[in-house]
Amino acid sequence: MTTKLLLLGLLINLLIVKDALSVGVCYGQLGDNLPSPRDVVSLYQRTGITKMRIYDPNQPTLEALRGTNIELMIGVPNDALQSLNDQNAANTWVRNNIQRYSNVRFRYIAVGNEVDPNNGNSQYVRFVLPALQNIFNAVRNAGLGNQIKVSTATYSGLLGNSFPPSAGAFRDNVRGFIEPIVRFLAQNNQPMLANIYPYFSDPGRNLPYALFTASQPVVNDNGRQYSNLFDAILDAHYAAQGRLGGQNVEIVVSESGWPSSGGSVATVGNAGTYVRNLIAHVGGNAGTPLKPGRSIETYLFAMFDENRKGGNEEERHFGLFSPSQQAKYGQINFN
Repeated sequence: MTTKLLLLGLLINLLIVKDALSVGVCYGQLGDNLPSPRDVVSLYQRTGITKMRIYDPNQPTLEALRGTNIELMIGVPNDALQSLNDQNAANTWVRNNIQRYSNVRFRYIAVGNEVDPNNGNSQYVRFVLPALQNIFNAVRNAGLGNQIKVSTATYSGLLGNSFPPSAGAFRDNVRGFIEPIVRFLAQNNQPMLANIYPYFSDPGRNLPYALFTASQPVVNDNGRQYSNLFDAILDAHYAAQGRLGGQNVEIVVSESGWPSSGGSVATVGNAGTYVRNLIAHVGGNAGTPLKPGRSIETYLFAMFDENRKGGNEEERHFGLFSPSQQAKYGQINFN
């Protein structure tokens, strides 16, 4: 009996450790003098990063990933969504970019990124759901439905209300776009992908709350205690999709990070603190106040600073590594 209990305890510990290994890193390529994809894959392996997100089916990156154990989230760029409103085109996309690389460990396909009726991606709104459905069908018809989840990457800009988290709701003019997507994901047991950035929620008002360093809860939401802004934003997303029939749709955090330059609280010190504390938080089994007792699968943004990105200066300083592959924040345990 003692031996059986010991073995059972070891098995439970192994399962907990496996569940905790939840942190990936996004590999954007909008920068000069970046390492080759093969060198980048080697850097992932050396530093113990086991999950990668890329934003398009970059062929050299896919070649470099062959035979590795790195799990991949691959993106369908927004400007490709319209073409994939045709099922045959979606079948071809999956054949060329997924089936062709049978020894790459595909985990997710992100069909579009941060498409929003209110921003510069509004022209893609009507193409997201048909492309999502067609890619889902193509994956399933290829016999890969048990291996690869298909979704789209949304973000907090779609929320009209996020405080308190239980009152989370999508903007009125977004609902017609996002509700059919949420219902499709719910009906087919697919996750929602969400980019969660406390940095863009005016963290200067309460920096410890944004950096996971608050000494006590900051928000009491009907008895749910929030001591960090990340959980509050994530639970607001859960509440918002719950109102549209997505109560049981899991959210994978497809991006989160903090810039090291370009703003008053965008410093190397704050960025390093956020990254380390985020890894510790999501890799454990605490979950969020609304969804406790689970690790939160999360992808850090990003592997490198990307000097060719548009937008404000801070957008170009989210990298964990310099182009010379030097760690910006010292040694980080991604596991």
